[in-house]
Amino acid sequence: MTDIRNMLIVGFGTMTGAMVEGWLKAGIAPEVFTVYHPRGKDVPEGVRLVTDWPTERFDAVLLGVKPYMLDDVAPGLARAVSDKTVVLSVLAGIELASLRARFPQAEGVVRFMPNLACALGKAPNGLIGEGLSDTQRGMVTDLAEKLGSAEWLEDESRFDLVTALAGSGPGFVYRFIDALAVAGTRLGLDEGQAGRLAIQMVEGAAALAAQSEHSPGELARRVASPGGMTQKGLDVLDENDALVDLLTQTLRAARDRGAEMAAEAREKG
Repeated sequence: MTDIRNMLIVGFGTMTGAMVEGWLKAGIAPEVFTVYHPRGKDVPEGVRLVTDWPTERFDAVLLGVKPYMLDDVAPGLARAVSDKTVVLSVLAGIELASLRARFPQAEGVVRFMPNLACALGKAPNGLIGEGLSDTQRGMVTDLAEKLGSAEWLEDESRFDLVTALAGSGPGFVYRFIDALAVAGTRLGLDEGQAGRLAIQMVEGAAALAAQSEHSPGELARRVASPGGMTQKGLDVLDENDALVDLLTQTLRAARDRGAEMAAEAREKG
């Protein structure tokens, strides 16, 4: 573990706000964080807010703006980023080369992909970087593990797929939960009751899967008795690999959009 002394956060939206919430819960002092926002922003108690570009140097700079705003903020960070700084980016579709082109003075650049469960310390965090010292890699790993897990990749071509699975994945799970509730309602349950049952069921099933020695596929087999109710439902999902094919299409669409965004960033760079 390597402690971080200071971090500048540029763009304090839903994702970076959840990350700070998770880090604070994990014990990082709020004084470590400085948030830049030109119009002001509500930040947690103890976190510093600045409306002008800071002139001091930071151990890490976390980019949380919209991807199309990268070129707007990069010049303002010239004095905050030094040859000892790690630039962390949660910007979907922005490749390491695009980050390096905007921040050539940084020692290291990292793509850091969490999801909103980082506020609970439950996010699977995809990471890939370049130019990192051993100390900096340790610092980034520790930051990620405080939010959940640290999954380092060596091949950037797979990062958009990781983003689709781990970053966009909660949206797909939420849609599945909602679909379960809607199906229950269509078949006769009260709408509110169906929603509560669906959420509680998924929460419990996910917790069990996380703790079990068995894979989710094996767990599904174990809860389904031959000819029973569960098996009849699984037969619908499994017919012609219907569910797997649907989710493959889902991840492919999300992954390919990330590749399109990366191409757009390269053209601008």
